Amino acid sequence: MRVVVTGQVGMDKQSFLERACEIAKQAGRDVKLYSVGERMYAEAPDVKPGRILDLPLSRLNTLRRSVFKDIIAESATLSNNVDIVINTHATFRWRHGLFYAFDYDLMKQFNADLYITLVDNVDRIHARLIRDGHTNHTLKDIMVWREEEILATELLSQIVRGYGCFYVLARGCDDDSTPAIMFARLISSVQWKKAYLSFPMSHVRDAQTLAEIERFRAEMKKHFICFDPGDIEEKRLGELALTAAEKGERFITISPLGQPLQIETTEALSIVGDIDGQIYARDFKLIDQSDMIISYIPTTGSDAQDGRPEISSGVERELQHAHEAAKEVFVIWPAKTPPSPFITETATRLFQSVEQAVTFFLDNNYIPTVEPGALFRE
Repeated sequence: MRVVVTGQVGMDKQSFLERACEIAKQAGRDVKLYSVGERMYAEAPDVKPGRILDLPLSRLNTLRRSVFKDIIAESATLSNNVDIVINTHATFRWRHGLFYAFDYDLMKQFNADLYITLVDNVDRIHARLIRDGHTNHTLKDIMVWREEEILATELLSQIVRGYGCFYVLARGCDDDSTPAIMFARLISSVQWKKAYLSFPMSHVRDAQTLAEIERFRAEMKKHFICFDPGDIEEKRLGELALTAAEKGERFITISPLGQPLQIETTEALSIVGDIDGQIYARDFKLIDQSDMIISYIPTTGSDAQDGRPEISSGVERELQHAHEAAKEVFVIWPAKTPPSPFITETATRLFQSVEQAVTFFLDNNYIPTVEPGALFRE
């Protein structure tokens, strides 16, 4: 398997990929990870860490081509059983403005099987950039750059390889290894099913309901490659900004990396529309790259079955989109109240519980039967 991984600056992609590749190795895969950025610094010892993008574009392009040629040459000497993962970028948004970060002829020569763009919360990207001494950016810059990175990588993948080899994957928090497990499954030879997880998010506040949703998410991630919209949690940033604006507060304080970080309220307000727009577009993209959608409709109230179904307009729209895209649609509906025709007419199958759904998936070979070491499970 040959894999190209992109993502904007501030992702800490290398540490994530090292963890993901180690998980794959523990499961018996032979993986070689190349970092284009690290090799560029090695070939330019006169450049201080974190400053390579300040180089003139001519030298930057020459360095990149030299490094990528070396990677292609080295990878050609490896066994066909070795998975090759290249950590790079599709675009850069820096003092030079917006510019591409790859060479088409070399990408065509490498001919990757998969192209994956890693994404993360805008506030975590912002905090890492500040941590690394980069302050000449706005939250809007980060939001736009993320979309540019996704679009450029997808276009590259379709031109070089064709439809169906591009994925968007959230990297998650550093203390959560599940996204790294999803990555390891994605590049493995085992035919894992890809599932989009659908559940109400924005207006759920009840602790019991939140616990039900969390149990559903955790259980599905044991059995599939899951694309989880909850792995990008930016809606709360917009809510904080709106609340601060109502109170006349100039700053909001968040802790995206465990340390307090102040953001001007006006700057956070400037991306509220971008957050909503990107959620809408990204979630549909995650559905399109999946084999199926699995939706959990929790109930409100003390009794799990007698309670009222907690279904949102977003979930209904996701189910309809998946149905129209000819995806399999599975709905877990624990409430006694029957679902509406807008649910039943789009669903491939309805289940009354998470356990019932898992039993069906096992009995019908949706979950791969592999040796324990190849499960990539914690």
